[in-house]
Amino acid sequence: MGAGPALLCDSGWVTHLRGQLELFSFGSFVESLAERFTVIRYDKPGCGLSDRDGIDLSFDGQVAAALAVADAVRADRFRLFGASQGGQLAAAIAAKHPDRVEALVLYGMCASGADLAPPEVRNSIVALARAHWGLGSKVLTGIFVPDPTAGELEVLLRFQRATASATVASRLLEVYYDTDIRALLPTILARTAVLHREADRGTRFELGREVATLIPGAALIPLPGSSHLFYHGDWTGVLEAMLSFLGEPASPGPRLTGRELEVAGLIAEGLTNHSIARRLSVAPRTAEAHVENIRRKLQVHSRAQIAAWVTEHRLRP
Repeated sequence: MGAGPALLCDSGWVTHLRGQLELFSFGSFVESLAERFTVIRYDKPGCGLSDRDGIDLSFDGQVAAALAVADAVRADRFRLFGASQGGQLAAAIAAKHPDRVEALVLYGMCASGADLAPPEVRNSIVALARAHWGLGSKVLTGIFVPDPTAGELEVLLRFQRATASATVASRLLEVYYDTDIRALLPTILARTAVLHREADRGTRFELGREVATLIPGAALIPLPGSSHLFYHGDWTGVLEAMLSFLGEPASPGPRLTGRELEVAGLIAEGLTNHSIARRLSVAPRTAEAHVENIRRKLQVHSRAQIAAWVTEHRLRP
């Protein structure tokens, strides 16, 4: 869809090219992206309109399928967006094929699927999805959307059951839980933004912070909200953060956002993270995330060095 630079998207665990366009605000999200990019979407192996028999559901098989899609549309270089399980896949592509990825946006992801829940919980969810897809999808819906309304529950249940069989859905979930890309993240060279909702119960905020910490120079962008689905809840906030980052030109020097410049100025005034949070009316961990981003971008290790940078650039009021 659309026109402009290629943007390859992996929206997560299971997909349906047609069905997702009718799911909450997914269609509006994609249409907005298509105003600036050629949005490349595809169905994961075994899902939606893709073949459902004799397919490779392994993580490497999913990576190969995504690259095959890019090759098919002759996208030699592209921007890359991955959400949740799709974030792991997108990060792996960026790490293994740095010549192809111009910029990377990750949303609601973790470095290791084992961190999502204790082993007994993960095993129970996979077993339930495999044995009774209806009950399994209901449990997963409660994880993705806390306290869903009856209407939201019905829509998600219908969508999930249409995307894949119980066998495929449970296997893809099992692969996600078993995948650990911590060793790959430090090798990523592309400009990277890690978007994560602060109250995401499906993938805790701390797991997104770990991803941003492991990727050199990555910006962690905290977002309000609790839904694990980027196209549910305040989807425009996710869209704006994504478009803002992708619209930034690559630069060898540090480029702080407006909010980061504001935080840097408060650091120069001697404020602590908690004081900054109160001044800006944000959560303490949001202020902490901004400070971490500033340190990475400026390549410094102390608050004093940030203050010195502010003074040098005359950013203090």
